[in-house]
Amino acid sequence: QVQLVESGGGSVQAGGSLRLSCVVSRYTYTYLNYCMGWFRQAPGKEREGVTVISKDGARRYDDAVKGRFFFSKDNAKNTLYLQMDSLKPEDTAMYYCAAAWKGPEGCSEYNYWGQGTQVTVSS
Repeated sequence: QVQLVESGGGSVQAGGSLRLSCVVSRYTYTYLNYCMGWFRQAPGKEREGVTVISKDGARRYDDAVKGRFFFSKDNAKNTLYLQMDSLKPEDTAMYYCAAAWKGPEGCSEYNYWGQGTQVTVSS
């Protein structure tokens, strides 16, 4: 069972930065065997991938965040991060850390989710 706990959300003005954290249970096993990603869901909209591992094993970023958001990890702290710079009002959403089993043909469906952390960007 994969457990994910996000934190770091908050309210910020446009142009500001936030860093989201995701503490991962059984970190080494999970990171080796699961694809890790960040998703977000704005009110009235479907959940969308912010950064995910694609079928070819490469990390991809949604076009809307490319060059502004960056995935990183700290193995010593069992933690994944999403650094968000140059934030825009349209980045306002609940942000989720997620995991998908890393099968022989790539990442399966992302089906392990944290509780989410709210990000609100004001203009």
